[in-house]
Amino acid sequence: MDNQHVRRITDTQQIISLLKRTPIFAQVSEETLEAMLKSTIQKTVKAGEKIVEQGKEGIGFYLILEGKAEAVKQTLKLGELGVGDFFGELACIDGEPRTADVVAVTDTTCLVITQWGMNSIIESSPGVALGMLKELVRRLRASNAALDTS
Repeated sequence: MDNQHVRRITDTQQIISLLKRTPIFAQVSEETLEAMLKSTIQKTVKAGEKIVEQGKEGIGFYLILEGKAEAVKQTLKLGELGVGDFFGELACIDGEPRTADVVAVTDTTCLVITQWGMNSIIESSPGVALGMLKELVRRLRASNAALDTS
């Protein structure tokens, strides 16, 4: 058996509470989040293992529920991710392969939302898309700043 464990969501109220504290989901109604959770899974990955792999097809949006991870491209560390942080939004938007590895620093549990589930959330709650855009801009600016110092 590999080091990844996938399971259905069992404690929806606990997950909804975390989602409501996450900026991109804060304005989404509990009913919408509850409906979304019916088509999500939790994925747990052991420390040191890849959660997603650069170049592989990506159809899911990931939100860290527990643990820490790093986004890495080749040997360059792009950023640290913790509880409430998300990744996989690019693949959800355009369906293209992953642009980086995300590696668990500690044992990490993520909520995995399908591309179709995210599209449904975005259609019913446009604020989610705005939150994703703000985070994408923040990451792009950080990448540009890192390039400027090289």
